[in-house]
Amino acid sequence: MMERQRVFENPVIGDKVTYLKISEETNGIYGKANVELVPDGGNFLHYHKEFAETFTAVKGNLTLQLNKAERILKPGESFTVPPNTLHLFKNKTREKIMFSVEIRPGHTGFENGIKIVYGLARDGMVSKRGAPKKLAHLAVIVAMSDINRPGVFALLEPMFKWLAKRAGKKGIEQELINRYCN
Repeated sequence: MMERQRVFENPVIGDKVTYLKISEETNGIYGKANVELVPDGGNFLHYHKEFAETFTAVKGNLTLQLNKAERILKPGESFTVPPNTLHLFKNKTREKIMFSVEIRPGHTGFENGIKIVYGLARDGMVSKRGAPKKLAHLAVIVAMSDINRPGVFALLEPMFKWLAKRAGKKGIEQELINRYCN
């Protein structure tokens, strides 16, 4: 059996994700990864319907935003974000930080979404902010990853679902999985 790639780096935003356990290895119970986050790195306000995320600061202070409240995790401290809770994470320090994130239950689509977007970044197929340049790629990643955005983005959800379904029929989703996930 071929050894799986475990480390995924995004040259555009500078993050690195190391998968410790993927959902498939735990019978879907959980997935776990270490994330290295550059200064000012982070993501956007979002929520997941299908899983909870437990963040644990490993090196440096990790800032979590939950709805409108901020929480700073120091090394060794953890916090679980339940499903359907608006959140984001950020590195507000001047040094690279590391945290672990455990997803329960495990979610192969979320794991693959990261692999795909980081692969697209490696191949020069994302914007300066790290978003896929092709709308079909973005739709596939959003749909498979259970990434949901509030506000005006929520109004676009039906369109993204339709685009993702269309991309699936055209073989685009499978091409992305074959290229970046195997």
